[in-house]
Amino acid sequence: MLNKELEISKHEELTNKSDDSTCNNSNVIGCNQDLANNSNIAMKHSYTFEEAFEIFSLPFFKLLRTAHEVHIKYWDEQAVQISDILSVKTGGCSEDCAYCAQSVRNGNKMPRQPMVDIDTVIKKAKEAKERGASRFCMSTAGRCLSNPIEFDKICKMVKAVHDLGMETCVTIGFLTNEQAKKLKESGLDYYNHNVDTSPEFYGNIVTTRTIQDRINTIEIVQNAGINVCSGGIVGMGETNKDRVKMLVLLSNLKTPPRCVPLNKLVKIPGTRVDDSHPIDDFDFIRLIALARILMPKSYVKIAAGRNTLSESTQALCMFAGANALFSGEKLLTVENIKDGKDINLFNKLNIVLEKKSE
Repeated sequence: MLNKELEISKHEELTNKSDDSTCNNSNVIGCNQDLANNSNIAMKHSYTFEEAFEIFSLPFFKLLRTAHEVHIKYWDEQAVQISDILSVKTGGCSEDCAYCAQSVRNGNKMPRQPMVDIDTVIKKAKEAKERGASRFCMSTAGRCLSNPIEFDKICKMVKAVHDLGMETCVTIGFLTNEQAKKLKESGLDYYNHNVDTSPEFYGNIVTTRTIQDRINTIEIVQNAGINVCSGGIVGMGETNKDRVKMLVLLSNLKTPPRCVPLNKLVKIPGTRVDDSHPIDDFDFIRLIALARILMPKSYVKIAAGRNTLSESTQALCMFAGANALFSGEKLLTVENIKDGKDINLFNKLNIVLEKKSE
């Protein structure tokens, strides 16, 4: 069990008291390597729930300081990666996700809309790039994209966005090995496939699939050489323990997600969680910090619900390790940050926008 005080040990103590597989020094996190400037916090490659929850429960400022030290070890603390997302096929989804307006099983039934044309995608991607986005995401509603004509259109969209000099991302549900291979060949950089919540709480949110189904697709994507973007939604009635368990699940995957989006639930009337209690902003910041500590080399993204956070709260999230955001005034079917607000915030915080990696 970790020491709640999370003392910063000296490197000599660490090397004398720990080996590659166990850590006898209870005053450090894990037993593998030193981190960040003058504070020699050691990190692990895997965590138990008990260890992660103890980190999550640290005194607030100690938790933020620890997360920030991890962050600056691997990332430029002033840089933020910006993505934009477009729903290219909306509504009529057969899944029963409790939070989603696009599910035909929820009270607010959004009608199925045809897939948008490639010219619309190119136009939206160019607009996003002009706003500073380095990554463009395309989403379809539904359990999977089994129609070969529609899947071929997605591949063409991916190639078109790739040719604009942007990173590409899609989220189209379950994939086959062959589909993953074709997406990779088309120039896909990221595949979004959220686990949504903890394994224990999952059945309260979705019953038309299992969390293991999601993990199976993540493995298919990673085997194809595509980066995984996977996180969850908070404020659906789950507890802090559920939130921590979700992050432990992701961090303990054979390869943790390259990007971890954390969404604050945007309540949509008619969905089954439209009366749930929202997550406390300080708990959300703690979750950001924990994600940074557990997955130091992953992007940690503030996704949906960012428009409900004050500038000060967003700044604390970035200090705690958030280094990716969604831009644009709309995220699929919900509102996002109004045009111009991000520029003002970035100027106040001296934030620079990350460019597409070569």
